[in-house]
Amino acid sequence: MEAIYQYAWLIPVLPLIGAMLVGLGLISANQATNRLRQLNAVFVVSLMGTAMTLSIALLWSQIQGHPPYTRTIEWAAAGNFHLSVGYIIDHLTALMLTIVTTVAFLVMVYTDGYMSHDPGYVRFYAYLSLFGSSMLGLVVSPNIVQIYIFWELVGMCSYLLVGFWYDRKPAADAAQKAFVVNRVGDFGLLLGILGLFWATGSFEFDTIGDRLQQLVESGSISSFL
Repeated sequence: MEAIYQYAWLIPVLPLIGAMLVGLGLISANQATNRLRQLNAVFVVSLMGTAMTLSIALLWSQIQGHPPYTRTIEWAAAGNFHLSVGYIIDHLTALMLTIVTTVAFLVMVYTDGYMSHDPGYVRFYAYLSLFGSSMLGLVVSPNIVQIYIFWELVGMCSYLLVGFWYDRKPAADAAQKAFVVNRVGDFGLLLGILGLFWATGSFEFDTIGDRLQQLVESGSISSFL
C-alpha cells in the first residue's frame, strides 16, 4: 500500500502528459491528430481513469487509517530561506482527488457525444486534461507557492474553456471578462500569500499553522483572525 503513496505524484502528472502530447500533436501534425480524434480521446480519458483509480485507492487507504503522507524536495534555498516542492496525501486531499478525478472522467466521457461533430473535438480534450491536471496539482500542494502556481493554471484553463469557440463574439467577450476578473482575484491571493510569509516567514502549511498559533498565544495577533 505504501507504493501507492510513493507514486501518488502520477495523479496530476498523467492528465498533464495527455494534454501535452495531444497539444504537441495538434501543433506539429494538426490534420493527422484530428483524423485520429477517437484514439486521442481514448488516450486522454484512459489517463484520467488511471488517475481516478489511484485516487480511489488512496481514499480507501486513508479510510483504513493510513497516516498522512508528505513527500517534498528542496527547490530553492537562500540563507535561511528554503522552498520545497512536493505533494501531501491525507484524508481531505484523498477525498478531493477522488472527487476531481471522478468528475473529470465523467465529463470527458460525456464530451465524446457532446463534441463529436465539432472540429475542435481534440483540442477540447487537451484543455479538459490540462484543467484536470491543474486542479489535481492544486489539491495535493503542500505549500502556498504551489497553490498559487496551480491556481494560475486553473485560471488559464478556465479562460481557454470559456473562450473555446473564440470565433463567436459572445464566447470571446465572456473569456475576456473571466480573464479580467481572475486577474483581480489572483492579485488579492498573491497579497494574502505575501502577507502570510511576512507574518510567519514560511510558505509551508505546517510551519504557517504553528507560527500563527504562536503569534496568537503571544497576543501578537487576534485569535479572531
